[in-house]
Amino acid sequence: MVIQRNQPCYVLGVGMTKFIKPRGKVDYTELGFEAGIKAMLDAQINYDDVDQGVACYCYGDSTCGQRVFYQFGMTQIPIYNVNNNCSTGSTGLHLARNVISHGGADCILVVGFEKMNPGSLQSFWNDRANPTGTSGEMMAATRGVTNAPGAAQMFGNAGREYMEKFGAKPEDFAEIARINHEHSQRNPYSQFQDVYTLEQIMKAPMIHEPLTKLQCCPTSDGGAAAVLVSQDFLDARPHLKDQAVLIAGQCMATDAPSLFSRSAIDLMGFEMTKYAAKTAMAEAGVKPDEIKVCELHDCFSANEMIVIDAMGLSPPGKAHELVRGGGITYGGKVVINPSGGLISKGHPLGASGIAQCAELVWHLRGWANNRLVDGTKVALQHNLGLGGAVVVTIYKRADGKTSRKVEDSEVGKRNKLGYNPAVVAKGFTEEQATSVRSRNKKSAWALGDVEKKVEARF
Repeated sequence: MVIQRNQPCYVLGVGMTKFIKPRGKVDYTELGFEAGIKAMLDAQINYDDVDQGVACYCYGDSTCGQRVFYQFGMTQIPIYNVNNNCSTGSTGLHLARNVISHGGADCILVVGFEKMNPGSLQSFWNDRANPTGTSGEMMAATRGVTNAPGAAQMFGNAGREYMEKFGAKPEDFAEIARINHEHSQRNPYSQFQDVYTLEQIMKAPMIHEPLTKLQCCPTSDGGAAAVLVSQDFLDARPHLKDQAVLIAGQCMATDAPSLFSRSAIDLMGFEMTKYAAKTAMAEAGVKPDEIKVCELHDCFSANEMIVIDAMGLSPPGKAHELVRGGGITYGGKVVINPSGGLISKGHPLGASGIAQCAELVWHLRGWANNRLVDGTKVALQHNLGLGGAVVVTIYKRADGKTSRKVEDSEVGKRNKLGYNPAVVAKGFTEEQATSVRSRNKKSAWALGDVEKKVEARF
């Protein structure tokens, strides 16, 4: 069902940190601060303009969001703390969009951040039921259990079922990873920027067939932020309309009973992705064939395969044929994960969905000029979390035009930063941070020495 909304909502500003290996060197306070400052600079607003805040993270105590947002100012606005597994960031965007579209606010800052532990994902609460425990039990009952990380088993099993049902081969999954790694070399925020041959990916250590190590996303530390605004807010700033991106369609969905159909593909939320994609596209008035660029939740190459199918980017059961034919990279039908995706860019859970948003905003503005997809009018974002939730979002330019390449020098003039953040990852000066922090309601105590730590990293 398409929800009827009263007014449009736009992404006016985005910003993010580099995604890095989780080594405990950078705290979440720094990651969230850097991302938020950059997003407000990009939107050319001050924190006093922000009506509400949404903080997105999975690992951390309650009210980490306030700890991050108080660094921008202490303006007594509502601040929501969101945790929805790997779809946390896009859940925050969905929450903000709904509030704005129903007249509850004119400007909301959404900040996602994550400070993770090295290695595969682990549960921190072993004295109570695991929220994905029933899915794990279904996996054990249908496919058995190995010593591989649990998520790799679940998604790997979905890949095995896709091979059994439709004739995909292990090299098809490896090709997805090869493409994402190749794309990442043009993304300055990517955790990894190494390019591999198909053979190298196939010969990497096997994690859970068909998934080798280079087909699995890493754990990461990172932050990303977005400023969402109403029509009235944008109309009051007409000089920014050419950078505003419309959220033309969006659907957040949870699982259907088919989750427990005993299918390994269904166990990964296939039906909720299919429903969310269909609903978001219906709201936006677009069809799958109109999608030229897509940021898709490729936590594992197997998930990219089944999601291509679920969202209608290929005919049913034919996702591997699209991959084989070069259909998911430049020169093909749709460029999937020009950022490098989770596999190469990294996956700090709370930030991932907002980083996907940033990438697509840069494409629709024409700022991602080193990886631009020609003829883009519509962009699609897919962000999934087991447990489960999925958010599918359709973006269009506010002016309805097709994106065109904008040179770095022109971007630097428009954003008043002197550089293009889509192709260069930089920090910010103390003066820039001061310009967007609250003018009258801020505390040096809340900020501490975070500002200096961020500057020191650059």
